[in-house]
Amino acid sequence: MLKYTLIALFFLFQNPMLFAQGNTDAALISKDTIKDKEINPLAPAKAAFYSAILPGLGQAYNKKYWKIPLVYGAIGTSLYFYSTNNAKYHEFRDEYKSRLAGIVNDKYSYLDSNRLITAQRFYQRNRDLSLLITAAFYILNIVDANVDAHLGQFNVNDNLSLVPNLYPNNSDFKPSIGIAVNYKF
Repeated sequence: MLKYTLIALFFLFQNPMLFAQGNTDAALISKDTIKDKEINPLAPAKAAFYSAILPGLGQAYNKKYWKIPLVYGAIGTSLYFYSTNNAKYHEFRDEYKSRLAGIVNDKYSYLDSNRLITAQRFYQRNRDLSLLITAAFYILNIVDANVDAHLGQFNVNDNLSLVPNLYPNNSDFKPSIGIAVNYKF
C-alpha cells in the first residue's frame, strides 16, 4: 500500500502547476464553431418586398439569378394568353353587337347568334382564368423569394452530417446495419 501511495505522490508532484491557480489577467476567448455567418432576420421580408415591387427582384436579392427568366416567362406567358383571349372576346362581342344592330360582317357570317354568344363566353372564361393564373404566378414569385431567403440562413456545414457506418455485432462479430446521427460540438 505504501508503494502505491509513493507512486501517486511522485506523479502528483511532477507538475507543481497542476493545482495552482491560473493567471487572472489572461482572458479566455472561445470561438463559436456552430455559427458560421451572421443571420439577418429581415432578409426574407426584404426579399418578399423586392419581389412585390418588381417580379424577379427578390430572386436577384437572394442571388438566385437563374430563377428570374422563369418568373418572367411564367408571368409573361399568362399575360400573353390574357391579351389574346381578351382580343378574341372583344371581337366576338363586337360581332354580336353589330348583329343586333342589323350589320353582318363577312368574317363571322357563317356563325349564328347562339354560336357568337358561346364563343364570347368561352373567351371571357379563358381571359379570366389567365388573369387568375397571372396573379398566382405573381404571388408564387413573392413566396419563392421569401422561402428562399429563409432557407439561405440554415446552417449546413460538415458538423451537421449523416454518416453511415457498419458496426460489428458483439456476439458473432458480423457487421450490423444501423444508422447513427452524431452532432459534433
